[in-house]
Amino acid sequence: MTRLIALLLFVFTGTATLSACNTVSGAGQDISKGGQAISDTAEKAK
Repeated sequence: MTRLIALLLFVFTGTATLSACNTVSGAGQDISKGGQAISDTAEKAK
């Protein structure tokens, strides 16, 4: 029984870590695209 609980805890922790990593990666891409849009607008305004 203890091994089953440990295995489930390990799987849950791994899944939560991977999903958080995906979220952070997506947020970083969105911020990067926003920065690029601002830079492009600034270049056009020159």
